[in-house]
Amino acid sequence: MDALSTAVAANLPVILWGAPGTGKTSAVLAMGRRLGLPVEVVVGSIREPSDFAGLPMLRDGRTWFAPPRWAERLATSGHGILFLDELTTAPPAVQAAMLRVVLERTVGDLTLPDQVRIVAAANPPEQAADGWDLSAPLANRLIHLDWQITATSVAEGFTTGFDPPDTTDLPEPHGTGPSGRWASGRPYPVGAAGWEADAGAVGRAKALVGAFLRVRPELVLAVPDGPARAWPSPRTWELAATALACTSDTGTAARRVRAELVVGAVGEAAGYELLSWVRDLDLPDPETLLTDPAAPLPERIDRMHAVLGSVVAYVAADGGAEPWQRAWTLIGRVSQRAPDVAAGAARSLAACRPPGAVLPVTVLELAAILRMAGLMA
Repeated sequence: MDALSTAVAANLPVILWGAPGTGKTSAVLAMGRRLGLPVEVVVGSIREPSDFAGLPMLRDGRTWFAPPRWAERLATSGHGILFLDELTTAPPAVQAAMLRVVLERTVGDLTLPDQVRIVAAANPPEQAADGWDLSAPLANRLIHLDWQITATSVAEGFTTGFDPPDTTDLPEPHGTGPSGRWASGRPYPVGAAGWEADAGAVGRAKALVGAFLRVRPELVLAVPDGPARAWPSPRTWELAATALACTSDTGTAARRVRAELVVGAVGEAAGYELLSWVRDLDLPDPETLLTDPAAPLPERIDRMHAVLGSVVAYVAADGGAEPWQRAWTLIGRVSQRAPDVAAGAARSLAACRPPGAVLPVTVLELAAILRMAGLMA
């Protein structure tokens, strides 16, 4: 499935939900072989909390939480896929021990390399052997994808062999592909192991999500009352922003992948609302706004937030003094219509000032805005 391939390439922690015997484990193992990545399968039902938190031992007179062999093998390899299988068969104590592994990639006192991807799989609790609901903290660290099969795909698999998830649009490992680009031409996301990351794309996506949450602040955090899969929190909104940055809205297949990842991060209601809002924005290109002082600005306040957030992210990723100075001119234009929006952008822009960059003369005209932003007494 394309969403799984994209999540693995973008280093987004993901969990596959599906009935027993539908090929989830086989698909992940086949993906690892196709990508040349070692896969370590860790089955939750046969593990203890110490397999993730580490076993306390004395080392040079100090307590050392020794990691298990599977973690050492991944650390030695420097890259790979950690496949947490049968997650809903893991009791609550084991799920709690997995929290740091999924979020921080820390096993005992060993930190796994950034190039290690996290993929999990689970059966619905009612279909799992001695199943347990996934705890809310662990569920909130993962993007949730439904693993679906059809009679046609099974019949064709028996006849011609089962295909692993498509990886034709993934970059080659360790920088052997075109620098900073997918096979389709779009930029790599932050976190792609061994490959150049487009921090600007992720920054602009975060600016979009931030602008959306200004309009819908009640969606920032919505902790479920009972067992649930994906739900909104600051952590999952960050996952959704990375998913936006590494996917496209061009073409039916690309839109489907984007929707699966965003909805898998924050849930159906919040995810589809964000996607609809982003499609309706039609924002100008940040570079155009910086180079053309007469470029039209949006009328809506939420679009204004999105525009300035995108420009600040672009400037921060560029790191040059000239774009940073030009951005102040744009903030001056916005301040004439939306001073509070301009003040927030001014704070962010000041925080990413490049070394040696000189404030343009136009900043003197922004004294009121700078005082509102707390940058001038």
